[in-house]
Amino acid sequence: MDPQTIAMIVILVGALFIVFEAFSPGAFMVIPGTILIIIGIIGYIYPDFLLSWHAPVTSLALAVPATLITIKAYQLIARPAPPTTTVSESLVGREGRVTEQVEPDTLKGKVRIDSEIWSATSDGTIEKGAAVRVKSAQGIHVVLERIEDIEEER
Repeated sequence: MDPQTIAMIVILVGALFIVFEAFSPGAFMVIPGTILIIIGIIGYIYPDFLLSWHAPVTSLALAVPATLITIKAYQLIARPAPPTTTVSESLVGREGRVTEQVEPDTLKGKVRIDSEIWSATSDGTIEKGAAVRVKSAQGIHVVLERIEDIEEER
């Protein structure tokens, strides 16, 4: 097979690796894809290069900086975000709105705190739409008190 044809095949395979990486980020296919494209371009310009011992040595020499640059680029592009898990105990003192009526000794009531909906109970009935504050947390649900009741006690 003609060395320039081999070089074109190597470039094509490298491009396919990069396309694969675009559709499946984090697979690190960009590293071998980049190396294959560079080796293919060199092999296309200098046809005897691909069939010599220089090709694998050059590939290894390119692998280290390409890997380091790719890892650094991924770190800049996708900075780690803090976990978004909310623990019910962290809601104590926060305010929200009742989305489904809250009744004592049941977990049928629901409350929206920020953008999350939590199961809720209370000492008395609290109707839908009422402003509430989280008094305590018990496992995966919260215990509520109506804000108007809190202000009347003061």
